[in-house]
Amino acid sequence: MVAGVVLAGAGCSGGGAGDGALGGEARAYLEDALAVAERHSVLRDTADWAAVREAAFRRADRDRARTPAQTYPAIRDALRELGDRHSQLLDPAQAAEVTGAEDAEPPVVELLPGRIAHVTLPAVPNERAGAEYVRRGREAVAKAAAAGACGWMVDLRSNPGGDMFPLLGAVGAVLGDGTVGAFVTPGGGRTPWVVRSGTPGGQLPDWGPAEPLPRPGPPVAVLTSNRTASAAEAAAIAFRGRPATRTFGEPTAGLTTGNAAHRLSDGALLLLAGSYEADRTGTVHKGPLAPDEETGEERAPAAAEQWLRAQDGCRG
Repeated sequence: MVAGVVLAGAGCSGGGAGDGALGGEARAYLEDALAVAERHSVLRDTADWAAVREAAFRRADRDRARTPAQTYPAIRDALRELGDRHSQLLDPAQAAEVTGAEDAEPPVVELLPGRIAHVTLPAVPNERAGAEYVRRGREAVAKAAAAGACGWMVDLRSNPGGDMFPLLGAVGAVLGDGTVGAFVTPGGGRTPWVVRSGTPGGQLPDWGPAEPLPRPGPPVAVLTSNRTASAAEAAAIAFRGRPATRTFGEPTAGLTTGNAAHRLSDGALLLLAGSYEADRTGTVHKGPLAPDEETGEERAPAAAEQWLRAQDGCRG
């Protein structure tokens, strides 16, 4: 999940290992990137930043870096050294592709025999692509609800991440209103994920309210695989602790941290894992999400369908 963009100017100067081949412009850029990481990383209080910095400057010096772009390998090495597995650096071209995307594959809702609605939620690259994604997803959900859907299968098995809030907005009527999770900082500060009228957070003015289900609070099965990652894991967390909800499939990828985007002076984006993620019960998740029933990826839909048909409102 990418939350917002913070501008960072590469005007700082500082020391580091290896003062020989590393040019001044590259040194300032690398110094700035590492300062941003140290200030905002979820590991800011626990990582050995002196060692991270020393290794990064040594790599940049060995590479004879003269330009910001020539420090990218050193920055990426530093992020790997941190070990949160979620932080990454996007070069300017990659950053423009992600932030400029205006389309996303829309959600698909299939009404199965027994009035089970199978909702597939693809990834959304950014908030710009989210509005149309939410609109089409809500239309599909409303159509299945009007056709008598009694239980819902939310399929996140093939979703590798992106922006989490359009996922919640598309199925907000199924998820239900309330505080469904939170970002949690290392110091314990919480930013709650609040859904109102089927719409998360501050998106209500733009996306509007979702059409309520004729059968509120239905049973929900969430499907995950080891490809379910990042924003998709946050969506799965939003369903954790919800009444009449069960998860099926495989443990997820384990990128259960909130990423924030920090733009560097040349247009590159430093995506930093800056917070952990908690479900509505207050449980903070660090690492893969284990399903309630570990069925394997292929058997998950059948197992979920069997469970849903045994729930109130879907029997018979």
